[in-house]
Amino acid sequence: QPPAGMVWIDAGEFVMGDTRGTGYGTEVPVHTNFIGGFWMDEMEVRKAKWDEVRTWATNHGYRFAIPEGEGKAFDHPVVNVIWYDCVKWCNARSQKEGLAPVYRYISGYVGPNPIYSTYKTGNLNLSNSWVNWNTNGYRLPTEAEWEKAARGGRQGRLFPWGGDTIQHARANYISTNTLAYDTSPTRGHHPAFDVGAQPYTSPGGSFPANGYGLHDMAGNMIEWCWDTYEPYSASYQVDPHG
Repeated sequence: QPPAGMVWIDAGEFVMGDTRGTGYGTEVPVHTNFIGGFWMDEMEVRKAKWDEVRTWATNHGYRFAIPEGEGKAFDHPVVNVIWYDCVKWCNARSQKEGLAPVYRYISGYVGPNPIYSTYKTGNLNLSNSWVNWNTNGYRLPTEAEWEKAARGGRQGRLFPWGGDTIQHARANYISTNTLAYDTSPTRGHHPAFDVGAQPYTSPGGSFPANGYGLHDMAGNMIEWCWDTYEPYSASYQVDPHG
């Protein structure tokens, strides 16, 4: 059965990188990856979900660097959370639901063999080799997984809905008249969500989903991935971890 609130991203090839010449220099060279199928939350993590898991975590040995994530309301995405806390939160969510945690570290050795412990505290720069990639727990998507998911199965387009223009009717973002693909009739912050204090987030599901059923893959909040920020490889890869 599909996990509640998640959608399945089919396995297959996709072309990764800036195919239109409008992005950053580190989004080249364009190359093809094969990505195995995976589940992904259909919306950004809401403040209510973050609080639920975090409360469980702090009662089960977890310690977070930032005392609490922030959010404008329970149905808005959680904001101002650091990568280390997000990784620990994934582990706690896994354990809370009876799944095996993904992220671990080497806490000692028995002869030449490492002893792995679940990552719960501190700001550790985890290694790919420490990650239990084959377990059933929650984790952050790799950059390649995120980009494939964000495209929604529509290759070669600028935006997840399969088009090459953006408007406030499709996403919560700051509109500007300096970009040719920004054709929104309203400018600046989204007029429906420009209230209270910044950030001017919108509730999850306020805009139509992309071709995979994912919301806010453009607009609303920046989202964390597993990878560090590095230039792309030019070679064909299968499930690159970065």
